Amino acid sequence: MYICLEGIDGSGKSTQIVLLEKWLNDCGHDVLRIFEPTDSSIGKLIREMLRNPKAEEEDFQKTLALLFAADRMVLMDTIKVSEESNNVVISDRCFYSSIVYQNDAGWLYEINKFIRKPDIVILLDLDVDNALERCEGNDSFENRAFLEKIRKKYLKLAEENDFFVINANNGINKVHDDIKRVISPKIGRCI
Repeated sequence: MYICLEGIDGSGKSTQIVLLEKWLNDCGHDVLRIFEPTDSSIGKLIREMLRNPKAEEEDFQKTLALLFAADRMVLMDTIKVSEESNNVVISDRCFYSSIVYQNDAGWLYEINKFIRKPDIVILLDLDVDNALERCEGNDSFENRAFLEKIRKKYLKLAEENDFFVINANNGINKVHDDIKRVISPKIGRCI
Protein backbone atom coordinates (compact mmCIF):
# COMPACT_ATOMS: atom_id res chain seq x y z
CA MET A 1 0.00 0.00 0.00
CA TYR A 2 1.25 3.48 -0.90
CA ILE A 3 0.00 6.38 1.25
CA CYS A 4 0.78 10.04 0.66
CA LEU A 5 0.30 13.02 2.96
CA GLU A 6 -0.14 16.34 1.17
CA GLY A 7 -0.72 19.89 2.35
CA ILE A 8 0.60 23.42 2.29
CA ASP A 9 3.81 24.30 4.10
CA GLY A 10 3.33 24.11 7.85
CA SER A 11 0.42 21.66 7.70
CA GLY A 12 2.26 19.06 9.78
CA LYS A 13 3.08 16.49 7.11
CA SER A 14 6.54 15.67 8.48
CA THR A 15 5.28 15.33 12.05
CA GLN A 16 2.35 13.15 11.02
CA ILE A 17 4.52 10.94 8.79
CA VAL A 18 6.73 10.10 11.80
CA LEU A 19 3.67 9.33 13.97
CA LEU A 20 2.08 7.28 11.19
CA GLU A 21 5.23 5.25 10.69
CA LYS A 22 5.45 4.45 14.42
CA TRP A 23 1.76 3.48 14.57
CA LEU A 24 2.04 1.23 11.50
CA ASN A 25 5.19 -0.41 12.93
CA ASP A 26 3.36 -0.96 16.22
CA CYS A 27 0.57 -2.62 14.21
CA GLY A 28 3.11 -5.07 12.77
CA HIS A 29 3.64 -3.45 9.36
CA ASP A 30 7.02 -2.87 7.81
CA VAL A 31 7.13 0.72 6.61
CA LEU A 32 9.17 2.60 4.05
CA ARG A 33 9.07 6.36 4.62
CA ILE A 34 9.87 8.53 1.60
CA PHE A 35 9.67 12.23 0.84
CA GLU A 36 9.82 14.62 -2.08
CA PRO A 37 12.19 15.88 -3.08
CA THR A 38 14.33 12.82 -2.30
CA ASP A 39 17.94 12.71 -1.10
CA SER A 40 19.09 11.76 -4.59
CA SER A 41 21.36 14.10 -6.51
CA ILE A 42 18.26 15.34 -8.36
CA GLY A 43 16.42 15.94 -5.09
CA LYS A 44 19.38 17.86 -3.68
CA LEU A 45 19.44 20.03 -6.79
CA ILE A 46 15.71 20.71 -6.38
CA ARG A 47 16.20 21.80 -2.75
CA GLU A 48 18.97 24.15 -3.80
CA MET A 49 16.89 25.60 -6.63
CA LEU A 50 13.87 26.16 -4.37
CA ARG A 51 15.96 28.67 -2.39
CA ASN A 52 16.62 30.72 -5.51
CA PRO A 53 14.76 34.08 -5.54
CA LYS A 54 13.66 33.29 -9.12
CA ALA A 55 11.98 30.03 -8.03
CA GLU A 56 8.48 31.42 -8.65
CA GLU A 57 9.20 32.52 -12.24
CA GLU A 58 7.46 30.52 -14.96
CA ASP A 59 10.53 29.15 -16.77
CA PHE A 60 12.15 28.25 -13.48
CA GLN A 61 8.95 26.45 -12.45
CA LYS A 62 9.01 24.38 -15.65
CA THR A 63 12.55 23.31 -14.91
CA LEU A 64 11.55 22.37 -11.36
CA ALA A 65 8.57 20.37 -12.65
CA LEU A 66 10.83 18.33 -14.93
CA LEU A 67 13.31 17.76 -12.12
CA PHE A 68 10.54 16.66 -9.74
CA ALA A 69 9.29 14.18 -12.36
CA ALA A 70 12.82 12.81 -12.75
CA ASP A 71 13.23 12.63 -8.97
CA ARG A 72 9.98 10.63 -8.72
CA MET A 73 11.25 8.16 -11.30
CA VAL A 74 14.21 7.53 -8.98
CA LEU A 75 11.65 6.42 -6.36
CA MET A 76 9.65 4.05 -8.57
CA ASP A 77 11.85 0.97 -8.16
CA THR A 78 12.11 1.56 -4.42
CA ILE A 79 8.33 1.79 -4.07
CA LYS A 80 7.75 -1.28 -6.27
CA VAL A 81 10.23 -3.46 -4.34
CA SER A 82 8.81 -2.27 -1.03
CA GLU A 83 5.22 -3.04 -2.02
CA GLU A 84 6.20 -6.46 -3.40
CA SER A 85 7.56 -7.18 0.09
CA ASN A 86 4.16 -6.18 1.54
CA ASN A 87 5.56 -3.04 3.12
CA VAL A 88 3.51 0.09 3.56
CA VAL A 89 5.03 3.07 1.78
CA ILE A 90 4.26 6.47 3.27
CA SER A 91 5.29 9.64 1.51
CA ASP A 92 5.68 13.26 2.54
CA ARG A 93 4.33 14.76 -0.70
CA CYS A 94 3.94 13.09 -4.08
CA PHE A 95 2.88 13.81 -7.65
CA TYR A 96 -0.05 15.94 -6.52
CA SER A 97 2.26 18.59 -5.08
CA SER A 98 3.45 19.36 -8.59
CA ILE A 99 -0.13 19.72 -9.77
CA VAL A 100 -0.93 22.40 -7.18
CA TYR A 101 2.42 24.18 -7.13
CA GLN A 102 2.73 24.54 -10.91
CA ASN A 103 0.65 26.80 -13.12
CA ASP A 104 -0.07 24.51 -16.09
CA ALA A 105 -1.26 21.15 -14.80
CA GLY A 106 -1.93 19.65 -18.25
CA TRP A 107 1.65 18.91 -19.22
CA LEU A 108 2.46 17.81 -15.65
CA TYR A 109 0.20 14.79 -16.06
CA GLU A 110 2.10 13.90 -19.22
CA ILE A 111 5.61 14.14 -17.73
CA ASN A 112 4.45 12.16 -14.69
CA LYS A 113 2.48 9.48 -16.54
CA PHE A 114 4.86 6.70 -15.46
CA ILE A 115 4.73 7.65 -11.80
CA ARG A 116 3.03 5.28 -9.33
CA LYS A 117 0.06 7.13 -7.87
CA PRO A 118 -0.73 6.58 -4.17
CA ASP A 119 -3.52 4.28 -3.03
CA ILE A 120 -4.51 6.78 -0.34
CA VAL A 121 -3.94 10.53 -0.35
CA ILE A 122 -4.55 12.46 2.84
CA LEU A 123 -4.69 16.22 2.57
CA LEU A 124 -3.81 17.98 5.81
CA ASP A 125 -5.85 21.15 5.40
CA LEU A 126 -4.52 24.07 7.40
CA ASP A 127 -5.69 27.66 7.70
CA VAL A 128 -3.13 29.99 6.09
CA ASP A 129 -2.72 32.08 9.28
CA ASN A 130 -1.72 28.94 11.18
CA ALA A 131 0.59 27.89 8.34
CA LEU A 132 2.41 31.20 8.43
CA GLU A 133 2.89 30.90 12.18
CA ARG A 134 4.36 27.41 11.75
CA CYS A 135 6.57 28.20 8.74
CA GLU A 136 10.11 29.32 9.24
CA GLY A 137 10.03 31.60 6.19
CA ASN A 138 13.02 29.92 4.55
CA ASP A 139 11.78 30.14 0.99
CA SER A 140 9.81 32.42 -1.25
CA PHE A 141 6.79 30.09 -1.24
CA GLU A 142 5.95 30.82 2.39
CA ASN A 143 3.84 33.95 1.96
CA ARG A 144 0.12 34.57 2.46
CA ALA A 145 -0.97 35.05 -1.15
CA PHE A 146 0.93 32.02 -2.38
CA LEU A 147 -0.24 29.74 0.44
CA GLU A 148 -3.87 30.82 -0.04
CA LYS A 149 -3.65 30.02 -3.75
CA ILE A 150 -2.06 26.62 -3.09
CA ARG A 151 -4.57 25.74 -0.37
CA LYS A 152 -7.48 26.45 -2.76
CA LYS A 153 -5.86 24.32 -5.46
CA TYR A 154 -5.32 21.47 -2.99
CA LEU A 155 -8.96 21.57 -1.88
CA LYS A 156 -10.17 21.53 -5.49
CA LEU A 157 -7.83 18.66 -6.35
CA ALA A 158 -8.97 16.77 -3.25
CA GLU A 159 -12.59 17.08 -4.32
CA GLU A 160 -11.83 15.93 -7.87
CA ASN A 161 -9.79 12.93 -6.70
CA ASP A 162 -11.54 11.78 -3.54
CA PHE A 163 -8.65 12.58 -1.21
CA PHE A 164 -9.26 12.30 2.50
CA VAL A 165 -9.23 15.84 3.90
CA ILE A 166 -8.24 16.21 7.54
CA ASN A 167 -8.44 19.42 9.52
CA ALA A 168 -4.79 20.14 10.41
CA ASN A 169 -5.76 23.10 12.59
CA ASN A 170 -6.48 20.59 15.35
CA GLY A 171 -3.77 19.42 17.73
CA ILE A 172 -1.14 16.89 16.70
CA ASN A 173 -2.83 14.00 18.51
CA LYS A 174 -6.28 14.73 17.07
CA VAL A 175 -4.86 14.92 13.54
CA HIS A 176 -2.99 11.64 14.11
CA ASP A 177 -6.20 9.96 15.35
CA ASP A 178 -8.05 11.23 12.26
CA ILE A 179 -5.34 9.80 10.00
CA LYS A 180 -5.52 6.44 11.77
CA ARG A 181 -9.31 6.39 11.26
CA VAL A 182 -8.78 6.82 7.50
CA ILE A 183 -6.04 4.22 7.18
CA SER A 184 -7.17 1.57 9.66
CA PRO A 185 -10.00 0.12 7.50
CA LYS A 186 -7.61 -0.17 4.55
CA ILE A 187 -4.92 -2.11 6.42
CA GLY A 188 -6.95 -3.92 9.04
CA ARG A 189 -7.78 -2.68 12.51
CA CYS A 190 -4.97 -1.97 14.89
CA ILE A 191 -5.26 -1.22 18.60
